[in-house]
Amino acid sequence: MTAIETGTDDLLAERIGHVGVITFNRPESRNALSNAMYHGFQAALPTMALDPEVRVVMITGAEGAFCAGGDVKGMHASNSSGEARDGQPAGSEDRVSHLRMRQRWVSEAIHSLPKPVVAAIPGAAAGAGLSIALAADLRIAAERALIVTAFANVGASGDFGGSWFLTHLVGAAKAKELYFTSPRLTATEAADLGIVNKVLADDDFAVAALNYCHELAERAPIALRYMKENINRAAHADLPTALDAEAANMVHTMLTADHKEAAAAFVEKRPPKFVGG
Repeated sequence: MTAIETGTDDLLAERIGHVGVITFNRPESRNALSNAMYHGFQAALPTMALDPEVRVVMITGAEGAFCAGGDVKGMHASNSSGEARDGQPAGSEDRVSHLRMRQRWVSEAIHSLPKPVVAAIPGAAAGAGLSIALAADLRIAAERALIVTAFANVGASGDFGGSWFLTHLVGAAKAKELYFTSPRLTATEAADLGIVNKVLADDDFAVAALNYCHELAERAPIALRYMKENINRAAHADLPTALDAEAANMVHTMLTADHKEAAAAFVEKRPPKFVGG
């Protein structure tokens, strides 16, 4: 286990084997977002992207919650006092620029990270917390987890890419329903909609989620990186562009030591041992 510096106790990061683990750590507020967390992501994600020992990144939350999204109590206090909160600028245009920057540090960085990112959801994922989970490549959830867009409940339109990611997962009409009406989805209901990939038992969820990520990290990391790149591109590229990029990536992966190892292991009827080369 190797600690990774985030600059704050609100967001913890470490490497366990080949898995980089990022943990929301404000359990007294169900891990509601803080300004320090955004800077923590800005520090931790590039470090994990460049570390060859990190093959998969897992984002989770401390003490039974994933992330409740924005700190509504802090919003109310700011509204009542008329003062900007948690390092936010006061002017409207400056606040827009500030939010755009934080979204890129977190959601865009997760989406474009050249490694698989798994959101492990032990409890509630709401508002911007859900948006961040949706930015991940895969989502696994405990049976007790609750999934809720939540923005309509506080008179806000949504941020951190939730509307974009959710639309790609469930389609425009269903995404609008989930945003407009903000139902509290169980983990099973979210899985039925394709929002959650896998539901795990509540008991020992943290251990099971980490094991899930360790198993994913045993696969060929270069191939996983190009798979993620191909599928991300499919959201906006036309077919000829996608085919051309797939051809280049396929040739690159088939020239790797991991491909040669996998072919040899197939012939020899043994599990392959991938080294990331």
